[in-house]
Amino acid sequence: MMVSSDNMPAAQVRSAKDWVRVLAKYREPSTSRSIFELLVTLVPFALLWGLAWASISVSYWLTLGIAVLNGLFLVRIFCIQHDCGHASFFHSRKVQDWVGRCLGVLTLTPYDVWRRTHSIHHAQHGNLDQRGIGDVMTLTVAEYHARSRLGRLMYRLYRHPLVLFGLAPSYLFLLQNRLPLGLMRAGRRYWISAMGTNAVIAMLLAVMVWLGGLTPVLLIFIPTVVVAATIGVWLFYVQHQFEETHWAGNDAWQLHKAALAGSSHYVLPTPLRWLSANIGIHHVHHLYSRVPFYRLPEILHDHAELAAAQRLTPWESLRSVNLHLWDEKLKRLTSFREARRRYGTAWAASRV
Repeated sequence: MMVSSDNMPAAQVRSAKDWVRVLAKYREPSTSRSIFELLVTLVPFALLWGLAWASISVSYWLTLGIAVLNGLFLVRIFCIQHDCGHASFFHSRKVQDWVGRCLGVLTLTPYDVWRRTHSIHHAQHGNLDQRGIGDVMTLTVAEYHARSRLGRLMYRLYRHPLVLFGLAPSYLFLLQNRLPLGLMRAGRRYWISAMGTNAVIAMLLAVMVWLGGLTPVLLIFIPTVVVAATIGVWLFYVQHQFEETHWAGNDAWQLHKAALAGSSHYVLPTPLRWLSANIGIHHVHHLYSRVPFYRLPEILHDHAELAAAQRLTPWESLRSVNLHLWDEKLKRLTSFREARRRYGTAWAASRV
């Protein structure tokens, strides 16, 4: 069961801001460890890609199965790119930026664009007055009531699992990432990042088509990307969309409290924890993003309070799909059905 940050032992001993000072000693990356993590991710990814290509002459279904498996390694590649964006993977900022840009070609994610929007997500997460960039759109109960019938219908469609975890991931990585959306007028740097990444992706796809026609694109490239994108969106969703998460307006919002209380500790089985590069230890990551992903388990080992906080199992996380609105009175996420039951007449008068 999840333990609320308001009740966890850590909150009784240290404030969220105090934890930042504790976590600072874990921030230093190990160059040899980072190189090792990069190799044990990229080498299997490349081998599986080659195996999938070789299997085309044997069975299309076998090719598709290998591509789906390789999507898991692409998730890990994205997580390493994520660490580069937080300057936590190598000591040299220049080195990790270029590693991140190269990995961004594989993940179809322009590195400099993503790094900027993701930094906004970290700086504003949980602030009701600063929503819209790098987060899952979440309305309060009052905001939903205030929408027109069409507005409420559009929000319901957006939050539907078939859209959020079916269509949205493919749209995000295959289409939306092709432009620096959110930073269109922020300078040429972001256009260079997006267009440069697009150009390299286009060249690689052209080589694939030249060598093997459209079959490798349809059976290897697209399935690998779609599987990774879907898993990635799910992980991002459950890291912040759970019942006891934290949202507050400008007057009550505090960065470190929002980081700790508004991020889950997604307790995954060991193989999935490895493939997702410990991203499930998200409450610690948001509290101190400069900690390399491979040192996050060390923190949980040293500090049992954090290991016990915000725990969310895979089975429990399935309930989060039915949470749609932030209830400002109860300070928790709630479902359309629960909001209708609780607020009765007002809800009935405005329902779709």
